[in-house]
Amino acid sequence: MDAFDPSITLPFPYSFTTAISNRSSETSSSANSNSVLNIVTSTWMDGRIWSRLPQRLLDRVIAFLPAPAFFRARCVCKRWYALLFTPSFLELYLQVLPRRHCFIFFKKKNNLNNYVYKSNRDNNNGDHPQNDKPSSQTAACEGYLFEPYELSWYRISFPNLLPSGFSPASSSGGLICWVSYDSGPKTLLLCNPMVGSLTPLPPTLRSRLFPSVGLAVTPTSVDVTIAGDDLISPYAVKNLTAESFHIDGGGFYSIWGTSSSLPRLCSFESGNMVHVEGKFYCMNYSPYSILAHDISSNSWWKIQAPMRRFLRSPNLVESRGKLLLIAAVEKSQLNVPKSLRVWGLQACGTTWVEMERMPQPLYLQFAEVENNGFHCVGNGEFIAIMILGTDQKMVLFDMMRKRWEWIPSCPYVPIGGGDQLHGFAYEPRLATPVTGLLDQLTLQSYNLNG
Repeated sequence: MDAFDPSITLPFPYSFTTAISNRSSETSSSANSNSVLNIVTSTWMDGRIWSRLPQRLLDRVIAFLPAPAFFRARCVCKRWYALLFTPSFLELYLQVLPRRHCFIFFKKKNNLNNYVYKSNRDNNNGDHPQNDKPSSQTAACEGYLFEPYELSWYRISFPNLLPSGFSPASSSGGLICWVSYDSGPKTLLLCNPMVGSLTPLPPTLRSRLFPSVGLAVTPTSVDVTIAGDDLISPYAVKNLTAESFHIDGGGFYSIWGTSSSLPRLCSFESGNMVHVEGKFYCMNYSPYSILAHDISSNSWWKIQAPMRRFLRSPNLVESRGKLLLIAAVEKSQLNVPKSLRVWGLQACGTTWVEMERMPQPLYLQFAEVENNGFHCVGNGEFIAIMILGTDQKMVLFDMMRKRWEWIPSCPYVPIGGGDQLHGFAYEPRLATPVTGLLDQLTLQSYNLNG
């Protein structure tokens, strides 16, 4: 597109309003008359001019819209709606794709280990895991997109897409990974809730109960690691092994063919993995430490946690390419106030440096409602801290602006309904080209089995 030439005379009048309202401008107005508030008014641009905009220019404007705004805009006409399925527009969209660090939340019953992702309009037969046996039946599903830049919520519904018996486990590259919660070989589904696409992965080779799942998606590759909760008998599990799935645009793939042994005395109680620079990290409990898995070398090792004897409810998050540890610190035997702290793992891979602390007045408010721990998720410069066992009590921390604030409640989830929200880092995307590789893999598998 040609650069804009400021010397060109516009064929129509336009206007904008500039307002300066601060005390300093009032005091300086007497010294400098040129700083007086200027308001330029004129007629609105003629609608006939807008109707003559080239479609290529109009498509480029729409491609820069954030995902929620685009889905509102596509209701304007059939052509705008059809843009979502137009290869030329999707190619343009991927070229100018603006990064929007958001979060997506799903409802989870306080007294259940499994997620309840059905909407409130469904019948109650699907609310209990015992009634959700994996089958070909589908259910209306809902997610709640939180936009931290404007502190706004959006409801995403993808009806009749996901089969029953699955819960969200991880996210990356605009895709949500759903895993079957029945014991045995695990089935994973990669879902793009923005466009309603669903891509299955081959079942795992080992039988597991509730393993930890790590997902890393790039435009040309997919890496998945499942670890722990090996079923050693119908009534017992043990954290023994991990298995990995890989596929890339170069034609190399490994369908759960790469396995590894876990370090001794490891516990995956959180079930979450964080991907940072080619490695998966997850919390290890009793005692606290961090388990690291290098994808390329398929090796595991432990990293000592800072102040591990005084930590409570530790969480790992990724923020701007760094691994962060967030935890409450309680040193009752020392004259140190309780606090919530943020540490960052240094480049050496073994040393932690304290980066931030929650302001003490806010922490006192936080501690009043926090009794059962909290869960954290990071995306870009934002960290969301969800207080467990409460109705949508969450705190947002902006790493760039060093700002802590309470997140407004989601208007789509009723307060006092027994549901709490569990979130994942999410970047809304209208297209995920890497799923084409998975579709080819599924087609090859189908042809071989057929």
